[in-house]
Amino acid sequence: MSRPDNHHALLGFAGFSGSGKTTLLRQLVALLNRRQLRIGIIKHSHHDVEQDTPGKDSYELRHAGARQCLLAGPHRSILTYENTKVQEPDLNESLSRLSLDQLDLVLVEGFREAPIPKLEVHRPAHGKPLLCRHDPHILAVATDDAGLDAPVPLLDLNDPEAIATLIEQWRAAGRLQARRA
Repeated sequence: MSRPDNHHALLGFAGFSGSGKTTLLRQLVALLNRRQLRIGIIKHSHHDVEQDTPGKDSYELRHAGARQCLLAGPHRSILTYENTKVQEPDLNESLSRLSLDQLDLVLVEGFREAPIPKLEVHRPAHGKPLLCRHDPHILAVATDDAGLDAPVPLLDLNDPEAIATLIEQWRAAGRLQARRA
């Protein structure tokens, strides 16, 4: 996978399935939005995704062979790209499809191996290993166990307000800058 380019603020969320990444992200997006930050999201999926409805014009046109389809409406627009071959998505390519000049911060769920600044979400009760022991890009661990032995700072998973404040501080200090290698 190529490294993300440009100099935009980017924070990944890493953790095993069921750790609470999406729940935390939902809370953080709302909190950061209230703090006037323009947030973008990239969520990796290993599954085929479909946001359109069979029988609708946009669905039918896309399935007729359109490689890109923009459904433009008064309240939102949806842009769909068809991959020319089945392969794991590339974070850099995904970032290139966002209007980064209109965003203050991009939050990324998945892309666990990407060399980007990350926050690990970890619940020891699930019996999974800590990722931060082997990933130098993890800045902190959000966990429900304050006594966890980790090589990075621990954050209270149940205090999204404090996590949002720390993310703002990281952004202001330039710790969330993704740069081309």
